[in-house]
Amino acid sequence: MAVSKSSKKKQQSYISVPSQIISSISQSSLESLLVSPKKKQSHPSKLRALLHSPRFLIFLIFLLGFLWMFRTYDFDPSMPFSRNPCAVSKEKGEILNGLSSSQLSMEGKEGETYEESGFWKQPDGMGYRPCLDFSERYRREGNEIVKDRTKYLMVVVSGGMNQQRNQIVDAVVIARILGAALVVPILQVNVIWGDESEFSDIFDLDHFKNVLANDVRIVSSLPSTHLMTRPVEEKSTPLHVSPEWIRSRYLRRLRRDGVLLLRGLDSRLSKDLPSDLQKLRCKVAFHALRFAPHISEIGNKLTERMRNKGPYLALHLRMEKDVWVRTGCLPGLTPNYDEMINNERKAQPKLLTSRSNMTYHDRKLAGLCPLNALEVARLLKSLGAPKSMRIYWAGGVPLGGADALLPLVKEFPHFYSKEDLALPGELEPFLKKASLMAAIDHIVSEESDVFMASHGGNMGHAIQGHRAYAGHKKTIIPNKRHMLRYFVDSSLPEAKFNEIMLNLHQDSFGQPEIRTSKSGRDVTKYPIPECMCNNTKAKFQH
Repeated sequence: MAVSKSSKKKQQSYISVPSQIISSISQSSLESLLVSPKKKQSHPSKLRALLHSPRFLIFLIFLLGFLWMFRTYDFDPSMPFSRNPCAVSKEKGEILNGLSSSQLSMEGKEGETYEESGFWKQPDGMGYRPCLDFSERYRREGNEIVKDRTKYLMVVVSGGMNQQRNQIVDAVVIARILGAALVVPILQVNVIWGDESEFSDIFDLDHFKNVLANDVRIVSSLPSTHLMTRPVEEKSTPLHVSPEWIRSRYLRRLRRDGVLLLRGLDSRLSKDLPSDLQKLRCKVAFHALRFAPHISEIGNKLTERMRNKGPYLALHLRMEKDVWVRTGCLPGLTPNYDEMINNERKAQPKLLTSRSNMTYHDRKLAGLCPLNALEVARLLKSLGAPKSMRIYWAGGVPLGGADALLPLVKEFPHFYSKEDLALPGELEPFLKKASLMAAIDHIVSEESDVFMASHGGNMGHAIQGHRAYAGHKKTIIPNKRHMLRYFVDSSLPEAKFNEIMLNLHQDSFGQPEIRTSKSGRDVTKYPIPECMCNNTKAKFQH
């Protein structure tokens, strides 16, 4: 702040400047600012007057001070977040509280291990590339199917965004099996999140129609000829049915009534289908179901911000309250939290997904429980993850909040969520819409250099499949069934523990896996051999 004093009718101006700035300028430098050059004689009086001007001196000191501050803080205009990566998020902002500034400050270390560490090395994809070469019979039948105007399939899909994706994929395949047009799937309102998003709010509808134009006709609504038709509704489709079952059960009624309505398609269609139908699954999952432009735009922006200073890991953490309840596991934070989960599970026993006769300890050792933050940190560290690694955190707020994540954040301080990366107002259109927020997480996770999920689930499986289809990008698949007994062995030296973890996971980094050795697994998770081939001519025929 400038302060003026009057003395002998002369005005002098003073400015308060930090002492660090003054001390950074040598005495000779200050003198050189006040003494006019000797060699330059052009306009000496004007130059001398300029150098002796208080306003010029104030401006020059301010400019030097600004440059000093710019250099000290290493400002990066492309990154909207602060030194404290989680300071922007209200729900997640307390995660880093209690950490010292030395733990959070990694200046001078970012990037130093990116090339040195083998952690970022990608697996050998063995030359596998997308290879959707449909048979001649499939293409010939497709020409007739898309011309049909008599049969229409309506579907209602439920669950979270990734669960809905799986059902939409199977809805397209069922429509193809029946030779029917598919009305744009109806997304059931999520009772947990209250998300009322429609198909076009999440996915690019025009792209969806165009990509599948030669496979299944997609219509936005029933035509006028069928509007008054009461659809035949089927609610009791059993699990893992075959195409033959679909035809024998539905085709006759569909031809008679013109419209069939199906609900609850999750895992209803067999995972083992004829080759052309498996390829159609891949075509829908990897090509047709593209996120809507406004979601892709923000997802790509956040990806660029994460990648601004090098490679990053996307980590899908499953530590929310409902996850602990449904899996029959305990968070292990405090006795109070464990008691809370046990009480809720007893009050709602139907929430437990499977194997209700197993104890928590048995579930844990069998690899059925999500990894907690400490286990994730130890695993990543043992696999060679550098401390300066940047982590994108996908998933909901964990039970226990900041305390639940503290072991992980202390080990890897560069820990960001979409709330941390977004500029003010950027996420406003997506708030209170869980499906859209999950879609953003999906994009940033899919584009990461390394991905890991602390537990399975639809999102983890979907991203694993997308990364395989994209050329087998590194995806760490924790070998929970075999590794957790070493976590509880306190007598094991750290070096030995790290060696064991590396050996257990040497084939768990997203290398190509043949689905035929995993019968009953989803082809969109293991796309070889139906959807990928390792010759040099990858084929994709619409």
